[in-house]
Amino acid sequence: MSTSSIEPGFLAIELDGAGWDGADITRAVLAAESAGFHAATFTDAPAPGRANALQRAAFAGPVSRTIAVVPEVDTVYTEPFHVSTQLASLDYVSGGRAGWIVTAAESPEAAAAVGRSSVTGAALGQEAAASIEVSRRLWDSWEDDAVIRDVATGRYIDVDKLHYIDFETPADFAEPGYSVKGPSIIPRPLQGQLPVLVEASLLGEVPADAVDAVLVSAPAAELLAAEVRDVRDRVGAGVAVVAELDVVLDARGQAAAGRAAGFDSGRAVYSGSAAGLTDFLAELLKEADGVRLHPASLFVDLEELARLVLPELRGRGVLRPVVQDGTFRDLLGLPRPVSRYATTAAVSDAAAPAGAGK
Repeated sequence: MSTSSIEPGFLAIELDGAGWDGADITRAVLAAESAGFHAATFTDAPAPGRANALQRAAFAGPVSRTIAVVPEVDTVYTEPFHVSTQLASLDYVSGGRAGWIVTAAESPEAAAAVGRSSVTGAALGQEAAASIEVSRRLWDSWEDDAVIRDVATGRYIDVDKLHYIDFETPADFAEPGYSVKGPSIIPRPLQGQLPVLVEASLLGEVPADAVDAVLVSAPAAELLAAEVRDVRDRVGAGVAVVAELDVVLDARGQAAAGRAAGFDSGRAVYSGSAAGLTDFLAELLKEADGVRLHPASLFVDLEELARLVLPELRGRGVLRPVVQDGTFRDLLGLPRPVSRYATTAAVSDAAAPAGAGK
């Protein structure tokens, strides 16, 4: 990830407007990949009959080749064990290009659906922090070489390389506490640990050292760079800072101002020409490690982004290269971590330089 404002950044795009069926998801993710976006994200706003964000990301993973697939997954009303295993599976079907946007929103409807009281206030952040910790421990609960497939002895796994995680919610946990014994039912993800992204509003209850990137918004575009700087001061250089920006472009003969009617998410919004957006992003990427764009109309705005914005940004040298045959961690500049439960010998082997003897 960037530690300096002169390093190239990355661009993500939210694909919520892609539609609900496989053909629409395929069309959207391949269009975003062809345009040169580094990551595609999937919001989990409920809609009748629609697959959830993780399911849509799982469909997009195998049909794409370079773009990271990063769904929002709830941490309040979804069991942490299931969150962890489903995300590990996503990492496998995407070839190591998966990430996780942690969400923890107040939702009486979701609470009623699972038969528990609605979670509010600081307890939301506590739920998120606990779910992240459970997931990270479970991802580590299988050592990398736990699967041995030993035909002679009939052993598929080395049970000594599977570990209990023994998680307990902290004593000050506001909601009913829980424990997770482990290990996971899924081998360690291809990336070892999936990159974890959270909204800046969750920082505090969720410690900065528990996450890999923070999503930052502002009420207006002109305030976004200052908000990015403020969050970077809070989290330090080891965590990527990603700006959130709604986009409404002049497109197909219609001015952005006319197309923007009714489009109001509460995030910073850029409305205008592709050339103006290019200049704005070039400046913003001097402050942020990346930017996630939320198009007003996915396929309309994506067409302009692919044709006019991303090529110009690449020509200016402000975008990092798309990672070929790489992982989401590679894109963020994160090394692949050794399992926290690995034996001393395994850790030493992982740390040894290529070609070094045992």
